[in-house]
Formats: sequence, structure tokens, C-alpha cells
Amino acid sequence: QVQLVESGGGLVQTGGSLRLSCEASGRAISDYHLGWLRQAPGQEREVVGYISRNGIIIRYVDSVKGRFAITRDNAKNTVYLQMNSLKPEDTAVYYCAADHWSHPGDYSAPSKYDYWGQGTQVTVSS
Repeated sequence: QVQLVESGGGLVQTGGSLRLSCEASGRAISDYHLGWLRQAPGQEREVVGYISRNGIIIRYVDSVKGRFAITRDNAKNTVYLQMNSLKPEDTAVYYCAADHWSHPGDYSAPSKYDYWGQGTQVTVSS
């Protein structure tokens, strides 16, 4: 199994930036498609974006397109979420998640991911 640990969350003002990191252990992340998800209080968890195991396919939810960017460094077993032009509505707990490449499916669905980190809080003040 792969274990995931997020870091980099915090409090930032509107318009600011944060970079989240998710370090994997236990297995090489090159075998996994990776997603970043978030959950705000009282709301369902949503997939912010995902990146294929080789980094060729990257998709984002419409609300973050042009502001967020997902990258991965398989050599460091780490995936990143660069968040720019942050808005108060981006406030949420952010999770990274993984799914083995051999399990095809809809990576825009939270239920697709088998392995999850513990989450990191991102708060954007207005």
C-alpha cells in the first residue's frame, strides 16, 4: 500500500498563493494516478484535479482552472498543488489521493481513489 502525507496548508489572504505537497511512502507513486481533493464544511468532497502516472494527463475542476497547477516528481515520490489567486471559497481541507494505474475509471470522482492522506487545512481570508 501507498501512504500519503500532505503538507503546506495554512492561512492566506485573498489573492495569495500556497503550495501543497504530498509525499508518498511504501510504494513508488509512478504506479499511481494522483488526485487533489478538497472538502469544505458542510459540503461534499470534490476532486480539484488529477494527474496521470506519467504526468501527461492533467485535469482540473472548472472553478480552479488557470489558478491551480498539479505537478509530480516521481523521483521524489511527491505530488504538488500550486494554488494562486486564492479566494475565500477555496477554503477547505485538501487531500491528496492515489489510485493504481491498473484500475481504469473516472478520476473526477472522489470514490475512485483507494488511498488518502490525512488532509491539510487551507484557509483564505477575505
